[in-house]
Amino acid sequence: MKSPGIIILAAGQGTRFQQAGGKGNKLLALLPDSTGTPHPVLGMTLHAAQRSGLPLLLVTRPEYTAIRALAAAQAIPVLCVSSAGSGETIAAAVRAVPHWSGWLIQPGDMAWVTAEDHQRIAGALSEGASQARFCWQNKPGHPVGFAAEYGPALSELKGDSGARSLLDTARLLRLQGHAGVIRDADLPITATPLARRRK
Repeated sequence: MKSPGIIILAAGQGTRFQQAGGKGNKLLALLPDSTGTPHPVLGMTLHAAQRSGLPLLLVTRPEYTAIRALAAAQAIPVLCVSSAGSGETIAAAVRAVPHWSGWLIQPGDMAWVTAEDHQRIAGALSEGASQARFCWQNKPGHPVGFAAEYGPALSELKGDSGARSLLDTARLLRLQGHAGVIRDADLPITATPLARRRK
């Protein structure tokens, strides 16, 4: 049976993170888990996505060897793209997995999204929603889910605005989330332990 899958975006340049004083690739910055043990931001993101049980694809740049190694250590499929923007990254990923019944799109620096969050968005798509995303305190969050009918449009995206141009307020299902669905690592991370993830 076909299932929606998760696309994790890890092909950006992280310029905001570096301008704010962060060193290196923000996706490799260390984030303490609920026990205080540090892990790379992207590692935490991928772990939650894996725990959802959904198909998973990481998209990154060919030169990001440390990110590719991190994914390999977790046995996660990787697509390498010399992308000029997030739209192009999403398009390449969707073209690589056209057999999925929908796509959940999430930036790799959102380590606070849980496996349950992925399952809720995937469930909404499986139950007939064309588009679905989380909101928290009236702010839009991730992941953003698109049903199979959006495959052609997603596969032709360009630029750096992701899939925003495809969002339709009349068709978008908004789900109430938690603070983690809007939190990212664009700014250097303080040593605050990650809240314990829901099983």
